[in-house]
Amino acid sequence: MGEDNGALRQTAKLKTRAVNLYYGTHHALGDISIDIPACAITAIIGPSGCGKSSFLRLFNRMNDLISGVRVEGEVLLNDAPIYGKDMDVVTLRQKVGMVFQKPNVFPMSIYDNIVIGPKHQGTKNKKELEIIVERSLSSVALWDEVKDILNKPGQSLAMGQQQRLCIARALAVEPEVLLMDESCSALDPVSTMKIEELMHDLAKKYTIIIVTHNMEQAARVSDMSAFMMIDEKRIGRLHEYSETSQMFISPKDKLTEDYITGRFG
Repeated sequence: MGEDNGALRQTAKLKTRAVNLYYGTHHALGDISIDIPACAITAIIGPSGCGKSSFLRLFNRMNDLISGVRVEGEVLLNDAPIYGKDMDVVTLRQKVGMVFQKPNVFPMSIYDNIVIGPKHQGTKNKKELEIIVERSLSSVALWDEVKDILNKPGQSLAMGQQQRLCIARALAVEPEVLLMDESCSALDPVSTMKIEELMHDLAKKYTIIIVTHNMEQAARVSDMSAFMMIDEKRIGRLHEYSETSQMFISPKDKLTEDYITGRFG
């Protein structure tokens, strides 16, 4: 965990205030208020169907892509409302990158996967793009593995390498936040370990939020943990939120304890 980032973590990078999310008439998330610290790893845990991914996608407005979605309450990045009329969604998604469960490598070369974002932002200088490629791939410990095959298709890489390529692509546009939705669940143990080590390094600079079903992983990598559950009306709610060490050693609630010890979920 990023213990040496204590001073930075005093600052809340993201906040939600009484957020409710609806898919049409379905009330998916209810009254969630939370402060996500900067330069730390926050794990969102809870059983399947409790709204973890829906909650994660609030932070880069990916839920907007679903027909009939409606958000009430406030979601703030650096204290600015991201659902405000002045927020440009493209700019928001550059600031808040996302890595999905399965590697979504684009059908193009390793090099082109990295430069697609910077080019879209207006970077055209070849030397600048080369610097971005090396920096981004180095930040995910992939540069030495692929520097001689940058023109090969990204999809030709091993699964774990593909996931690191996706993280490098997200970092190429220099985001402030990285969202990771079950990003290790499709990987073998060795690749998972590499991604977890990478998270620790990245948390020195970035705010990271992960969704995971793996309680051991949450305990290993995260500074903060948010436990979600559905209520009797099938609405996803934030049940408990605290430092991970506190939650896993002495949870405040028996339901939290039952979940993290594997009694259900």
